[in-house]
Amino acid sequence: MATIEIYSKTVCPYCSMAKRLFESKGHSFEEINLSEHPERTDEMLKRSGGRMTVPEIFINGKLIGGYDALAELQQKGELDALLAAPDA
Repeated sequence: MATIEIYSKTVCPYCSMAKRLFESKGHSFEEINLSEHPERTDEMLKRSGGRMTVPEIFINGKLIGGYDALAELQQKGELDALLAAPDA
């Protein structure tokens, strides 16, 4: 099963939608809430290539992007394959 990481903020509807999508598929994830842990913002910026928006979603260490990118993978039927891949 894939390893999922979500950089989020407490008040973020797109973060909530991303988390609900993973929960609906029965997948757990690590949430890094930048509202509670602002010291991890630099980590997110480095990993995301400087993107400052949330959510920033990683599956098996690979940057997926924000909620729109995640929803597009779901719409194309590609998300389940990513989630089924074991973490390398």
